[in-house]
Amino acid sequence: MTAEVFTPSYVNVTMTPTAVKHVRKQLDKKPEAKGIRLAIKKSGCSGFKYETQWVETPESDDRIFTIDGVDVFVKQEHLPLVNGIEIDFVTEGVNSLFRFRNPNATAECGCGESFTVA
Repeated sequence: MTAEVFTPSYVNVTMTPTAVKHVRKQLDKKPEAKGIRLAIKKSGCSGFKYETQWVETPESDDRIFTIDGVDVFVKQEHLPLVNGIEIDFVTEGVNSLFRFRNPNATAECGCGESFTVA
């Protein structure tokens, strides 16, 4: 599936309390940032990967999800690929990272770099 094929009429993006707390803490350090962008890039053996970016200037094709006071920006074309996603922030050993739980992902590569949505 490509993002241009289907745009759902209702899209849901959620964040765990841990992820909200982490993003708020980072936004406090970046007064110029308005929120965080959940972006999708073509990559890896499964097709797509998630990227997060701090948003200073929203773009005209952004859809904004406000979750417990945190604005999450998603480009309109990426909505089919993130519908239903939950964003979490976890610590594994000495590493802390965002973890994305996408109920529509049908495959992920072995290294966790990329995913497929059918």
